[in-house]
Order: sequence, then structure tokens, then C-alpha cells
Amino acid sequence: MNLQGKKCLIAYFSRNGNNYSSRGIVNLRIGNTEVIAEMVKDVTGGDLFRIDTVKPYPEDYGETTEVAGQELRSNARPAILNHVVDMGAYQVIFLGYPNWWGTMPMAVCTFLEEHDFSGKTIVPFCTHEGSGLGSSVGDIAKLCPWVELADAIAFHGTNVKNARKEVERWIQELQR
Repeated sequence: MNLQGKKCLIAYFSRNGNNYSSRGIVNLRIGNTEVIAEMVKDVTGGDLFRIDTVKPYPEDYGETTEVAGQELRSNARPAILNHVVDMGAYQVIFLGYPNWWGTMPMAVCTFLEEHDFSGKTIVPFCTHEGSGLGSSVGDIAKLCPWVELADAIAFHGTNVKNARKEVERWIQELQR
């Protein structure tokens, strides 16, 4: 996939505040997925788009996991605050999210179902604390069977601040 001359969107869902890490529960000023999304923006020159829910998740990490688990079990589609005004302007969509319960948060499903990705390439990336991509790439393929999916990558959340070279390498590999 050659990014030359292609307009990129970096759409991501990220949660700051009370989060789980390999060091236990920590308070993140900036969510792990947002840290990676900013790096992808720097490397690609793309536009950032944050996926936010109308109803915020609880401050407490444990309560958030309960809500996220309920959303997954009920196949919920939480309402999102904003929408990409001109999706037609983009050819490549970098899609970032944390791994929640083995896949992407249901708000990312809402985003995918509310936009037309026909003729586009989706490049998934996720942050996690040990569970990798889970079933998220397959779940994206089910929701958007008509798109081209590029090679996905998972970043260990605890290490995102030091992931710049890994992000650069990944994007270089995508272009081969």
C-alpha cells in the first residue's frame, strides 16, 4: 500500500484516566491509543479524528470494564459525539482502539457502521496489556466486508511512549 498522494485519516477511540497496566491501575493523562494515534499522524501527515461516546464511560477502571462487557454481550452501539464530515476525502483510514474484552470497544463498531468506507483501506492498530489484537481484525472484516484491510499491529500499552520507532517501521512495512 503506497501512501504517496493518499489522504489519511487517523480515527481512534482512547480512554485516559483510570486504566489498567502491567504495573497495576494507573492514571493516564493521555490514553495509550491516543499516544499511538498522534505518532501515526506525525509519520503520515494524516488528520486526527477522536471517536468519543455521547455517554462517557465511568471514571473507575473496574466500572468501565463492566460497562464495556455489558455492551459487548448485548452487541450495543453506543452513540458517538461526532462524525467525519467528508469521509470521501480519505483513501486510507488508520483505525485505533484499545483491546476491550478481546476486541475493539463497541463505540468503534458504531463509527464503522455510521460511515461509508467503500473503496478505502482500513489499517487497524490497537493497544493492549497482553491480549494483542484479539478478534478485532476479524470483527472489522465482518462489519466492513467491502474494504481492504491492511496489516494490523498491536502495541503494548505500558510501552506506548517508547513506540515511535515501532510505529515508523510498521508504516514503512505497510508501504512495501
